[in-house]
Amino acid sequence: MYNKLIEEALKAKKHAYAPYSNFRVGAALIDVDNKIYTGCNIENISFGATCCAERVAIFKAVSQGQKAFKAIVVVSDSKDFTFPCGICRQVMVEFKIPKIIVANFNGQFKEYNLEGLMPYAFDNLNID
Repeated sequence: MYNKLIEEALKAKKHAYAPYSNFRVGAALIDVDNKIYTGCNIENISFGATCCAERVAIFKAVSQGQKAFKAIVVVSDSKDFTFPCGICRQVMVEFKIPKIIVANFNGQFKEYNLEGLMPYAFDNLNID
């Protein structure tokens, strides 16, 4: 399953709009029905308006009515593994994405769960 997601994330990365950082990222998200949603990073000269590949994929899925997921893959141009930023991790907590896979351009990957990447996350258990 992860090989297909990595392949889809690598394809999505090709569409990245990264004229400022030149750091292209792709993501592929699989839902509980095995449908895949992809995303790429989309930069803006005002960096606060930039959206990461992970959030693009998640928001695409949610905008199409899906809120239940199995896993997400993140890839970049780096030989190293690229991890989701804090904002993306918080969005993953919101939608309870159970598996986060980080891969490099060689197809090697590491698998994490939300607790491992986002301990002490702000979630509905923290709201009185």
